[in-house]
Amino acid sequence: MTTSRPGTGERPPGERGDLLDERCPTRQLLDRIGTKWTSMTVKVLAEETPGEVRFAELRRRIPGISQKMLSTTLQSLVRDGLATRRVESTVPPAVHYGLTELGLSLERPLAALRDWAETHMPEIDRNNQAADGSSAD
Repeated sequence: MTTSRPGTGERPPGERGDLLDERCPTRQLLDRIGTKWTSMTVKVLAEETPGEVRFAELRRRIPGISQKMLSTTLQSLVRDGLATRRVESTVPPAVHYGLTELGLSLERPLAALRDWAETHMPEIDRNNQAADGSSAD
């Protein structure tokens, strides 16, 4: 449950934010963890937990992701404390990623969201087709 304190921008430490407040940091976090690339990356990393996955292997296992987008996604996950990054001193350096306990706790809600999307996609497609057909009239 989020709390709201109209007219104040300050919250005591530990108090939950108000998602409807445009200054709420939860909005920024949801922007980061709510992307398809984050969901796919967390899924692949969770499948390997407690192990790690190299950057190149992540890229192979996430169809359509660019090197830049994967790098950005991983940097965000590491910065938020959801993933770890380990570099081996080889030539070229081998970079490994794994989920932290916090990151692993994110997998269940993301998996539920992915399951919901896969379950309801046919209905969403039908609704889109109906809307596209009715807007042409």
